[in-house]
Amino acid sequence: MTMETPAPEQPAQSAPPALPPEVAPVAADAPEPAPDKSHLLWYVVKVQSGREESIREAIEKKVKIEGLQHGFGEIVIPTEKVSEMRKGKRYVRERKLLPGYLMAHVEFNEGMLYLFRDTSGVGDFVGAGLNKKPLPMSENEVKKWVRSKDDSAGKITETKESPFSEGDKVKVKDGMFSGMEGSVKKVLEAKGAVVVELTIFGRPVPVELEYWQVDFA
Repeated sequence: MTMETPAPEQPAQSAPPALPPEVAPVAADAPEPAPDKSHLLWYVVKVQSGREESIREAIEKKVKIEGLQHGFGEIVIPTEKVSEMRKGKRYVRERKLLPGYLMAHVEFNEGMLYLFRDTSGVGDFVGAGLNKKPLPMSENEVKKWVRSKDDSAGKITETKESPFSEGDKVKVKDGMFSGMEGSVKKVLEAKGAVVVELTIFGRPVPVELEYWQVDFA
């Protein structure tokens, strides 16, 4: 009789040892969710005319340094593109709609107020006073001054000649200031434009307008 020799038992395979934390594989970093900006509101800030861009850059830099990004969205300088004739040649330039003003999307608090007021060239939030918070811009104002910049992208306003003199009472018939009335403070013949003083946010604001955008009131 032949005796069958049983096959030797195979040792059970153990699970590979876990890697220590310092060498464990690291999952790829998941993208960080976009910060919630729903608590921010739009405000109008009075600044030194002609320094709007440099003041915006200074504020944005200070926000990063002081770690206030959670309460800061963006700063908008309302502009439009205009076409004008100079010495027989046509040029396209960008013109500020509200010289001396910025639109700030921020959380208004003591820290943000101090940051703005401590920036060279900044006056104050329009409507702010002693122990008085400024009123945020209305939805219609936001649509008119902020969101309209996307709608007007690429549009160029052509200049046309029309006679006006300093002191003339005029009414704006086209553009962002349509329906508003004011007086001509300066005639810019080389640009085909006039500077009209309009009352905006309760204050007199000089606004440069093309001849064709205004008519006698």
